[in-house]
Amino acid sequence: MRPSTVRALLRALLLVPIILAGALLAGCNPPYNWRDYTSEDGRFKTLFPAKPAALTRTVDVAGLQVEMTMTAAKVDGTTFAVGTALAPDPVRAQAALPAMRLALLRNIGATDAAATGDLRVDATGAGQGAPMHLSGRFEAKGSRFYQIIVLGPAGKTPPEQIEQFLASFSSF
Repeated sequence: MRPSTVRALLRALLLVPIILAGALLAGCNPPYNWRDYTSEDGRFKTLFPAKPAALTRTVDVAGLQVEMTMTAAKVDGTTFAVGTALAPDPVRAQAALPAMRLALLRNIGATDAAATGDLRVDATGAGQGAPMHLSGRFEAKGSRFYQIIVLGPAGKTPPEQIEQFLASFSSF
């Protein structure tokens, strides 16, 4: 074998472990990188599957104009979000919950299967021409109210990831 061929072969052999290590590290980078998140202004704590961002805007919830802050992270086309707002009093905060639930169901064209006052949602509808799945819960603590939701392509997000997000939420 020629010396130049031997050198080329040795270089190739040295690159193989580097390429394999890179492939293994890339495979170990999970799409769900869970992290603790505490909101000072929204008074809640939860786990997000990626670094969240927050946006505040004025919304109408059952005739009540409120500043709602949405804190959300997106993984593989699925949004994990917590919305929080402050009502003038606890009665209006409680009244906002079914209205938020119904608005989210309407956004994906789903029917309100639990019109019994259930403050959870697990529905399939459509968004942007594709089947969408919505899971979530709604709660109030004093005058502050929350929506904790997961919205994404139907059948794409593992149920254990949805449950981890929903179960991790706590208000204080």
